[in-house]
Amino acid sequence: MNTTGSTFKVLVIDDSNTIRRSAEIFLKQGGHEVMLAEDGFDALAKVNDYQPHLIFCDILMPRLDGYQTCAIIKRNAKFSGVPVVMLSSKDGVFDKARGRMVGAQDYLTKPFTKDQLLQAVQQFGAVIQGVN
Repeated sequence: MNTTGSTFKVLVIDDSNTIRRSAEIFLKQGGHEVMLAEDGFDALAKVNDYQPHLIFCDILMPRLDGYQTCAIIKRNAKFSGVPVVMLSSKDGVFDKARGRMVGAQDYLTKPFTKDQLLQAVQQFGAVIQGVN
């Protein structure tokens, strides 16, 4: 059931295979196209090729963390308007503030539910549709 009436291309960046697969299942059940990336470097290549409408990005990853990945994506004029939702097992005020500083629009605490994930997609649906 897609409550926004549109299918969105969503990129999920997380070094945990379990989190990536859960997000993929939830988002596909919501009627969305899903691309997965296991770290920031993997994600940067896929953002360019896949051109997602929305990105979910884990914070704690090897090589390139979520803050660095988000900042690089937001510095690219082509992708600066793509909403980024940070994913973290930490629910700290500092983490949320730092996410906003690098351009993230929102923050989801892991483990997330299917409803939380789909609600985030729906929340940014208007923003996404305005970009297309």
